[in-house]
Amino acid sequence: MSQPMSQMKALVAADYGPLDQLAVTTVPRPVPGPGEVLIKVEAAALNPLDLGLVTGAMKEVFPVEHPLIVGMDAAGTVAEIGAGVTGYAQGDPVLAFAGTVGSVAEYTRVALGPHLARRPQGLSATSGAAIPESGMTATCLLRAVGLAQGENVLVIGATGGIGLYMVQLARLLGARVIATAPAEDAEYVRGLGAAETVDYRAGDVVQETLRLEPGGVDVVVDLINRGDALADSARAARPGGRVVSPLFGPPDLGRGVSGVYIGSFTAEPGDLQSLADRAASGELKVEIGASYPLADSVQAVSDFAGKHLRGKVVITIP
Repeated sequence: MSQPMSQMKALVAADYGPLDQLAVTTVPRPVPGPGEVLIKVEAAALNPLDLGLVTGAMKEVFPVEHPLIVGMDAAGTVAEIGAGVTGYAQGDPVLAFAGTVGSVAEYTRVALGPHLARRPQGLSATSGAAIPESGMTATCLLRAVGLAQGENVLVIGATGGIGLYMVQLARLLGARVIATAPAEDAEYVRGLGAAETVDYRAGDVVQETLRLEPGGVDVVVDLINRGDALADSARAARPGGRVVSPLFGPPDLGRGVSGVYIGSFTAEPGDLQSLADRAASGELKVEIGASYPLADSVQAVSDFAGKHLRGKVVITIP
């Protein structure tokens, strides 16, 4: 007689629909396949893509199967290892990008590779969960646009999950950073490494950027706008400059400005481990905007969608 399947609690969307359809419910506990580890999740983080996956707004680009476990970022400890796994053992602290397998759950599974890293001593599960998707996206955007030491960069969306890493990583590359931030967050963003801030609530971001850099910046990183709105952001770039975005924009931005659009990040070996090590050492700051227990995760998603929160929203799993 077969053994009954183990169960776990998770934040689940039964089908495409509004965010208020979400529920914490019981689902089968995943089993690690060959080359995979099962993680006992201690903390998981939310990302804007999660909202689109739940509502179906992104189903043409990222279709998902239901029931869908919400969340992609996780930190915890290794609970089980699949066949052929080496280098990890039960109890090892880790952080990971679980993708659509889902992370707001008691357990998730992740394949060995660039989406799994050891969690260094001194890096909590809460902070570790706030790193993978946002940190690796920022890393890949900067790699794709080829930001170089001494260049000027405008970061639009600097107080969001990706933005807080973008500002820091750009500074660590030796770039001069201009970052958008409301007045109440200006000091914080300068503390991350921005040389100048532009209050997007107080006036036109492009005009203010051109006042600070009359010739335009070398690179515009736009984490907010998509489509034709990116052409407006491109006005802040110098002739022959570059615009990079994780969203989609027009192929021709004019004045020789090139657009680099990254629909999803492609992590390289060591990217996540480097981010984790830098965070543990204090070289990279991790900002937690709000933290909720699993029981309140439906509210966490609602607040994430409807409020301006600086940094990451994390859900802790008891």
